[in-house]
Amino acid sequence: MSEKPYDPGAEGAKMGFADAMSYGDYLHLDTVLSQQHPLSDAHDEMLFIIQHQTSELWMKQIIHEMTAARAALTGEDLPRMFKVLARVSRIFEQLNNAWDVLRTMTPADYTRFREALGPSSGFQSHQYRMIEFVLGNRNPNMLRPHEHHPAAHAALQAELARPSFYDEVVRVLFRIVDGAEGDMPAPQLETPHQARPEIQARWKIVYEDVDRYWTLYDLAEKLVDLEDYFRRWRFNHVTTVERVIGFKRGTGGTSGVQYLRRMLEVELFPELWHLRGEL
Repeated sequence: MSEKPYDPGAEGAKMGFADAMSYGDYLHLDTVLSQQHPLSDAHDEMLFIIQHQTSELWMKQIIHEMTAARAALTGEDLPRMFKVLARVSRIFEQLNNAWDVLRTMTPADYTRFREALGPSSGFQSHQYRMIEFVLGNRNPNMLRPHEHHPAAHAALQAELARPSFYDEVVRVLFRIVDGAEGDMPAPQLETPHQARPEIQARWKIVYEDVDRYWTLYDLAEKLVDLEDYFRRWRFNHVTTVERVIGFKRGTGGTSGVQYLRRMLEVELFPELWHLRGEL
């Protein structure tokens, strides 16, 4: 490739790329577009593969953004973190819209290639598990499906050993409301998050004096917004699965719709939801 920088203003639309980076070069499209390998002759298997591959790409971006959000939070650069959280909510909106495409696949369409999936299942997505772990929904039993993938398993273990994003939020909450960190609750390592009265009490102070605690109030509402989109994603997953396979077991052996419905009850930031009944 040429070492001379391309000047679009002076040179106009470039038509030859023998000596320059093209769109496909930059995005490695030959590699990306060669990774769809249907195992049957069913027309809809391509849709199924692309739906899940693109979802995994968006999940990779969510992890990238939440890593930046946590770094900004620990550095107490809240304006930067707010921008990142807004983006994550929009990504979840994108993921939600994708279910509308997959729902064009009927039970008859799916039946034609379901056996080809074997025991593979979205339940085994280590990126989805990482998103849950980062946000605070932490069940160490969920490490087991990833033991065959050493790098993913090690990354998930490392995440369980550190405070979640929401734990870091709580640290800032207590520092600002209490003016000190001495009585801050310990991070909830390796356990699904449950509402804690001492945390909810601080959020109540924030919501009852919005003008004084505007930054914390803004943060709280952005978290609620993020979880709102996350819940819709889960709900759309449930309804799509029920529409396509009914109440059959999932390919990975879970109870399918029943399992996904239980996941709808999981709260990422429970104090912010329970608080509303007290205001």
